[in-house]
Amino acid sequence: MTSGGNLSPFGEIVVIANPHSGRGAAGAGLAGIERALRDAGLGYRIARTAGGGHATELARDALRGGGRYLVAAGGDGTVHEVVNGMLDDDDGRPAAADAVLGVLACGSGCDFVRTFGLPGDVTVAVRHLAGDSVRRIDVGRLTCTPGVTRYFTNIAEAGLGGTVVARTAGLPAFLGGARYLCGFWLTLPGFRPATVRLEADGQAYQWRAHNLVVANCRFYGGGMQISPASEPDDGALDVLVMAGPKSDAFTTLPRVYRGTHLPHRNIAALRAGRLRVDADPPFDIEADGEVLGTTPATFEVIPGAIQLKI
Repeated sequence: MTSGGNLSPFGEIVVIANPHSGRGAAGAGLAGIERALRDAGLGYRIARTAGGGHATELARDALRGGGRYLVAAGGDGTVHEVVNGMLDDDDGRPAAADAVLGVLACGSGCDFVRTFGLPGDVTVAVRHLAGDSVRRIDVGRLTCTPGVTRYFTNIAEAGLGGTVVARTAGLPAFLGGARYLCGFWLTLPGFRPATVRLEADGQAYQWRAHNLVVANCRFYGGGMQISPASEPDDGALDVLVMAGPKSDAFTTLPRVYRGTHLPHRNIAALRAGRLRVDADPPFDIEADGEVLGTTPATFEVIPGAIQLKI
């Protein structure tokens, strides 16, 4: 659907909407989104996704057609797919240097926007789509086994977190925002730590660890402030290695929500532009809530890759 109206400074808004996100909340809320866009006098068109990966195709098609203002309407997975459509597969360069990403958070997992203080209410969030204020942010590039390369804006994990996300994907949708915590408690008892070998900007490390977080932004898992010092425009990734007993994963949980768990004697904190991770046995890997593969894996930062509308 297309609507007239005044064009933003970045042209017509292309709303890439996942109608199934948030147990169908995004689809049900599209009428409200369109009404708010019309009330704001913004010209737009709606592009609905039809399945996994389709948002990436829609983003690429929009850019090829001259669109420059792409708005992801859904959860973190929708943002993840749109961003992957905005960047070149091979080197992470923007497919269009002047393209702008907007976000209307209406999925079951919307942690990316928390770092920027963007509202979770989509009607209020539409107001942030007007005007010309943007923030250029970094993006992480992840390559993992079996030969998967993907870009992420928020947070990636290897280990317990990756296995939790994989388990969560199989839980019923009616659990909503509680799915991650349910997946966590179902996964933790049977999870086993591994020997983790890490090379960060050429420096080698080794731990017995149960989880590794690679953060561009601060929040994940439905509001946990896992990396409170992360700045998404500082040209580096924040790396947290959970090297203590796996019981730390739940004893620190209340402080993780508040972002007061660091420093911690059992969490090694590093910053790097590039890192390689291996684990024995291999760890599951997720990024932006999407299960992608296993270790060995490499992570690197792409500085200033995306313009985010704020």
